Amino acid sequence: MSMDVVDLRNFYAQRLGVVARRFVGRGIRARWGDTAGKRVLGVGYATPYLGLFREEAERCLAFMPAALGVVKWPSAQPALAALVDADELPLADSAVDRLLLVHALELSQDPGALLREAWRILAAGGRLLAVVPNRRGVWARLDTTPFGHGRPYSRTQITQLLRETWFTPVGWTEALYMPPIPRGWFLRTAAAWERTGASISAPFAGVHIVEATKQVYRAIPARREKRRLVPALEPTLAPSPGSAARA
Repeated sequence: MSMDVVDLRNFYAQRLGVVARRFVGRGIRARWGDTAGKRVLGVGYATPYLGLFREEAERCLAFMPAALGVVKWPSAQPALAALVDADELPLADSAVDRLLLVHALELSQDPGALLREAWRILAAGGRLLAVVPNRRGVWARLDTTPFGHGRPYSRTQITQLLRETWFTPVGWTEALYMPPIPRGWFLRTAAAWERTGASISAPFAGVHIVEATKQVYRAIPARREKRRLVPALEPTLAPSPGSAARA
């Protein structure tokens, strides 16, 4: 079963989604403490978390890929969300300072192309923050939440993907140590699960929250120019015009 924007909206309206939003949002805010005067863009389904920055950022937009669909955001104000082709984002080069990817990389058909577009629209010194399901976590093993759909990543895999697309990972945070069980006891003890998992650096968190910087000067493979081979000709002595007559 593929996810769409309605499924995502419904999940975040449930009690388990509210808890997930709180803990993932806490991890996002820990990485980006101040976005005053910054241009912030969310790609995927990032609207549950963009509210953290909308009041302080210079500009805050949400792009939702065509495969997911789009919903109006914010609901009671002029729309700041748009339906886009994730491989061709409708922004000029170096247009944003902060780029938040949520429910984006794991659901993308071509995550490399998405990250190359992210590189293009980020300004020099810009920051990318990606929330991706942890391959070793319980949340990635159950399809009852959005984090159980698409492709989960290990730390090694997401690091390699970022480096291949000209980003340098600079910080890591994990979230969602609690099991994705929408029952009263598990939800009431969610904070204890988070504190315990974070204190012992447990490997089974539900999501990675990785921050990366744009490599402005990246290495470009050298290519040897192909030269056309011209056969070498040995010089010959041409007879002078009068030599034939004298002979």
